Amino acid sequence: MTGLELYTLASEKAASAVIEAYSTSFGTAVSLLAPKYRQHVANIYALVRVADEVVDGSALEAKKAGGSVDPAVAIDELEKEVYRSLRARYSTNLIVHAFAKTANEAGIGRDLIKPFFDSMRTDLWKTKHDQRSFEQYIFGSAEVIGLMCLKVFLIGENYSNPDIATMTNGAKALGAAFQKVNFLRDLAADNGGLGRSYFPGLDPKKLTNEKRDELVADIRKDLKVAAKSIRILPKGAQRAVGTAQILFQVLNDLISITPAEKLMTTRIRVPDWYKVVMVVRVIFGWYPR
Repeated sequence: MTGLELYTLASEKAASAVIEAYSTSFGTAVSLLAPKYRQHVANIYALVRVADEVVDGSALEAKKAGGSVDPAVAIDELEKEVYRSLRARYSTNLIVHAFAKTANEAGIGRDLIKPFFDSMRTDLWKTKHDQRSFEQYIFGSAEVIGLMCLKVFLIGENYSNPDIATMTNGAKALGAAFQKVNFLRDLAADNGGLGRSYFPGLDPKKLTNEKRDELVADIRKDLKVAAKSIRILPKGAQRAVGTAQILFQVLNDLISITPAEKLMTTRIRVPDWYKVVMVVRVIFGWYPR
């Protein structure tokens, strides 16, 4: 093993550790991927998680605690380091190095990376969205992640243009559904803790059951589009994507029967035992439609 190979291995172990630390559910879904996809998706998620920490988590907390970190500068520097590492095929930042390896192998370029960082920066200053900025935010923060993962799934594959179009629409729709569900789950934290309201024209404190139903119906439309692509995906990706789809369908269904006022005080989650049931169903060939 060369020095670069050893360094890259260490960087990918660091990326996997990020998943383990921050998301057991995502880690479970990734474990259902074929081995050839698993590490690549972990590398993508790790960079996304670090960027999110810069604008929402640890960097902001460090600043509030009297540290000299400026999240706006930090997110700019992180983006620049990603572009440098794509060219150099090396970074002193282990997470960026792992992401760059995946990006170069899968053909992930600035057309997907820049919208992601633009959305991350938006969280530093924008607290309310209109329809246009909401759609831009959803694209950059969620849809492009789905498209990055699809790039990984299509490495070495040969699909027809219509199938690629179906999978592309599905990847975007699934990413959008994930993000919208998370917005509904995190109403209290986003509004109370961060002063944000993502859904256009919605005052979270005045959420009604009727508005909840409208948002749930919109998410169901996204999930329906996403479901059309699952059986077209390479076999090694179907189980993981199918499991993630079912998880968020169940979350959306739980939100649909939760009183609007309770959504402001309770974060809806799927019980662990039911997650096991979902995984088993997908393993035995049941996919959402």
